[in-house]
Amino acid sequence: MKLADLRRAATSRSLFAPTSLAEAIERLGYVQADPIRAPARAQDLILRHRAADYRAGDLERLYPTLPVEEDYLHNYGFVSPALHAALHPRPPRKKNAKALEAKVRAFLQGRSTVHPREVEAALGKKSVGNYWGGTSAATTQVLDRLHYAGVLRVHQRVQGTRVYAPRPEPTDAPALDAGARAHRILDVVLGLHAPLPAASLTYVVRLLRYGAPQQAAALRTALADKEAEGTVRRFVVDGVTYVDWTAPPAAEKASVVRFLAPFDPIVWDRRRFHHLFGWEYKFEAYTPPAKRRFGYYAMPILWRDAAIGWVNVDAKGNVEAAYVEEPKDATYRRRFAEEVDRLRWFLGP
Repeated sequence: MKLADLRRAATSRSLFAPTSLAEAIERLGYVQADPIRAPARAQDLILRHRAADYRAGDLERLYPTLPVEEDYLHNYGFVSPALHAALHPRPPRKKNAKALEAKVRAFLQGRSTVHPREVEAALGKKSVGNYWGGTSAATTQVLDRLHYAGVLRVHQRVQGTRVYAPRPEPTDAPALDAGARAHRILDVVLGLHAPLPAASLTYVVRLLRYGAPQQAAALRTALADKEAEGTVRRFVVDGVTYVDWTAPPAAEKASVVRFLAPFDPIVWDRRRFHHLFGWEYKFEAYTPPAKRRFGYYAMPILWRDAAIGWVNVDAKGNVEAAYVEEPKDATYRRRFAEEVDRLRWFLGP
C-alpha cells in the first residue's frame, strides 16, 4: 500500500455518509468529549460531519432520548450501548472516603435522578483536591466514582452539570465473557483509528486502562487472535508499521473541505497525522499565548484527503485560515466557502 492509498482509506472510512445522530454514534462507537467551546464542543464538531442536519448542542439536548452513555474509553466521551456493555463491570477507583460513599449511596436510595448540588446540600460542602489540580466537592467526587464503577449513569446535563440516575442492570442480552468484551472494545478502537501505526495502537491500548483497566490481558490476547485469524494485518508504508483491518475498501477522493476538531478521529493520533499529511499539528489551548504557533483551538483543514492547514473560528463563525500549502484553484475557494457556511449554520444564530 502507498501513502496516498493509506491516506484515502483513513479519511474516507472515518467520514462516512451523514446519517441519523443515533446511527452515527452507533457506527463510531465512541465520541470524545471536551468542554472547550471554540467555537463549539469537540463532540459537536466531530458529529457535525457524520450526523445529518446536526447543530451545536444537539447531543446534549437529545441525550435523554438517545441510545448513548457518557463513559470512559481511552478518554472521556459518549459511547454506544454495545460498547458500554463491554466496559462494565469495571472495578471501582480508589476506595478512600468509604464513610462518605456509604452516606451518598443511602441518599440515592429511592431517587430516580440526583443533581450534585442536592447531595452536597444534604451531606455537606467539604472540598477536596481533584484530578485537574483544583478542588471540587467531596460528594461530587463520590458521584463521579459511582458513575465510573457503573452504579450510576448520566441521565442528562443541566447547564453542563451531570445529573445522575441509577444504572439499570442489563437484562436483554447474555453476559459477555472477558474475551468477547475485549474483542468488542478493540473493534471500536480499530474502527475509529485504523489504519494506524502499530506504535499508536500500543499507546491507545495502554490508555484503555482508564476505561477498561480489568481488560489489559484480554485486550492483548484479542489483538493476537485477530492477527492470527487474519482479520487484522500489519504492513509497512514508508518505513512505518501499520495495523489495519484486512483489505480496506477502496474509496474515491471527495472534493469537500472540512474543518476537523482537534479530537476528531482523523486528527486524534498525532503520530499518524504527521505521517499521513507531512506536518506536525499541536493542540495549543493550554499553551501560553506567546508560544502558540497554531492558535488557541486550531482545527485542521481537510481538503479531499489531505490536511493542508488549519483554521481558528470564533463563536460567530468568523474564520481565520493558515496553510501549510494553500490550493490556488477556484474549486477549493468555493468548497472552503461552503464549509464556512455549513459551520455557521451548525453554530446557529
